Amino acid sequence: MTEAEIEQENKAIAKEYKELLRISYQTLSDADKKLIRKAFDVAVDAHKDQRRKSGEAYIFHPIAVAKIVASEIGLGPTAIAAALMHDVVEDTEITVQDIEKMFNPKVAQLVEGLTKISQVQKDLNVSMQAENFRKMLLTLNDDVRVILIKLADRLHNMQTMDSMVEYKQTKIASETLYIYAPLAHRLGLYNIKTKLEDLGLKYTEPLIYNDIVSKIKETKEEQDAYIKDISDVLKASLDAEGVEYTIKGRPKSIYSIRRKMKAQNVSYDEVYDKFALRIVYKSTSHEEKFIAWKIYSIVTDNYRPSPSRLRDWISSPKSTGYEALHITVMGPKGRWVEIQVRSERMDEIAEKGYAAHYKYKNGATEESGLDTWLNLLKEALESQETNAVDFVEDFKMNLYSKEIFVFTPKGEIKSLPKGATSLDFAFSIHSAVGIHTRGTRVNGKLVPLNFELKSGDQIEVITSPNQKPTSHWLDYVTTARAKNKIKNVLNENTKKIAEEGKELLTRKLRHLKIAFNENTINELVVFFKLKTSLDLFYRIGIGTIENQQLKEYASLKSNSIMNFFKNKIKRTPSQQPDIIQKDEISNNYDLLVFGSEQDKLDYKLSACCNPIPGDEVFGFVTINEGIKVHKKDCPNAISLQSNYAYRIIQAKWIDSSQQEFKAVLDITGMDSLGLTNELTKVISSNMNVNIQSISLSSEAGIFHGQVAVIVRNNTILKRLIDNIKKIDGIDKITRVYKN
Repeated sequence: MTEAEIEQENKAIAKEYKELLRISYQTLSDADKKLIRKAFDVAVDAHKDQRRKSGEAYIFHPIAVAKIVASEIGLGPTAIAAALMHDVVEDTEITVQDIEKMFNPKVAQLVEGLTKISQVQKDLNVSMQAENFRKMLLTLNDDVRVILIKLADRLHNMQTMDSMVEYKQTKIASETLYIYAPLAHRLGLYNIKTKLEDLGLKYTEPLIYNDIVSKIKETKEEQDAYIKDISDVLKASLDAEGVEYTIKGRPKSIYSIRRKMKAQNVSYDEVYDKFALRIVYKSTSHEEKFIAWKIYSIVTDNYRPSPSRLRDWISSPKSTGYEALHITVMGPKGRWVEIQVRSERMDEIAEKGYAAHYKYKNGATEESGLDTWLNLLKEALESQETNAVDFVEDFKMNLYSKEIFVFTPKGEIKSLPKGATSLDFAFSIHSAVGIHTRGTRVNGKLVPLNFELKSGDQIEVITSPNQKPTSHWLDYVTTARAKNKIKNVLNENTKKIAEEGKELLTRKLRHLKIAFNENTINELVVFFKLKTSLDLFYRIGIGTIENQQLKEYASLKSNSIMNFFKNKIKRTPSQQPDIIQKDEISNNYDLLVFGSEQDKLDYKLSACCNPIPGDEVFGFVTINEGIKVHKKDCPNAISLQSNYAYRIIQAKWIDSSQQEFKAVLDITGMDSLGLTNELTKVISSNMNVNIQSISLSSEAGIFHGQVAVIVRNNTILKRLIDNIKKIDGIDKITRVYKN
């Protein structure tokens, strides 16, 4: 570069820096400016020899990120300084300790969090990306600003991706749609969410993106005229009422137009509500609500509203802090138009998310906040056993989903994701309430646990100390919180059954004159083609492994075939998991089922990732070839899940020995006092037996009953029948095969 070019570049850098200070959302003191200047100097020096792919000096990137952090997200000096230095530790010799010495622990902590995130984002497949997303969210426990600065970093990278190779553009764009846009949405950063979605579409579906952009330009003049017509009518009425306000037209985002075209299978011209009007009014906090409804009245005096499309987020703000009235009215030429009504305070919160939310909340600083949401997040992260892709899918669903507002019996309002069930509501009250839920009443009426709630429902939870979750409950809930709590309890239950199984196995082996030791357990695990000793004890506990099979093992143990198993056990640790894995795959996870009902459907295994039994998989409904099964870490998974979410169905390999079956028992006997009570007690006390339905009657001293039970296998059913036969007065018990 020539001296003149260097001087020109330095002038441009200085101009950007001044702009950063000028556009800062928060008022900066002299000390704040000093802190930012120092961070700027460190970043300029650290990146002095670096250039971006486009050829410009690297320092322009951290300044641009700091500008987004300062103006669009509205964070203060600490976060601005960290944004300026977010790549310093990764790209240069400077360490986190150096930053702590030069600045303060808070700035150093933010830079360290940002460095950790950037180190795990390189060339990842879906499952690795999901796992690292989980790790990234863990940094929220330390400071939410790490994620906010990361969102600003991602936005600027998306805005400057033109010079990258195409496959990297697609990868980064789909990752943005998969993770970062939902996160911006959940943090109340609607502007950034919209920009990320639009840029994501630009690189994942460039032809469609460019087509929509050109059509928006073509119709701009006509739309401006249409918006002016409505604005002029509303201005006259608002001025007459003395309301202080501003009105602006807001085109719908390119991504949301594309989503609407896809969802409704319509062309661009057939999407009607391509823009909205926003009325932002001045008011004191005391009059805020009153003026909003006054404006509602003025709007609906001039244009007919659609009652079903009124959204009142002033009485019940979204959990992101968003407040507004959204009114959809029939405008001129028979077109629906959305009109958003917000006070200046509400508008600021909608634009800046949490930074503004906490500015207005007791004059709090940027250090405050997010407590409720962070607690829910920590709870979701606690469950380390969850598969990472499932975790991200659950988490995204809870991030992106629309909200419903429901009531407790005392009239307190609760916010839940759309699609939440009455069992989700029970877990949202407290995990102890959820675990012991026996039934739920919605609006006074008893409903199933998987009843889908609607806004305005009032829910009462009926609990019982004896109630425990079953594996079916996982299909009854949609929220990540409820799923994690249920999984934790089911795991504890498995361990408890395994402990009982261990005691039982000890007694059975003693009877067969076999020593209960580590070597025997290892041999049994291999003999029954299982994966761990816990699997072995659990199967003994539920009765899947019968005495006859143990006798076969005992006879094998004393003959030469057993040497074969011993050799397997003595192999080196690196080889052993392979052997067990093959056995375990071919013998345990032998059945592929789909959807929450675990249906058995026709399918083909996808050639792009060749899933085998036992892999984490999902089903994709193709247009011509039925259901194709892909691994969850398949290279095509991101694009399938980003672009065709509506065609994806849950799929999993299951151990057919773990399935539950229904059996109907016909019971007759002599009626006596307490017989019914004794019968239900015996059934309930049998481990792993659930009563699905029961009908009992007696006539002239003869007792007749029919009981439908859910059991895991025939052994458990035989044990139950034997126990019922022992009840005094029972004459005959038969299994009914046609019911």
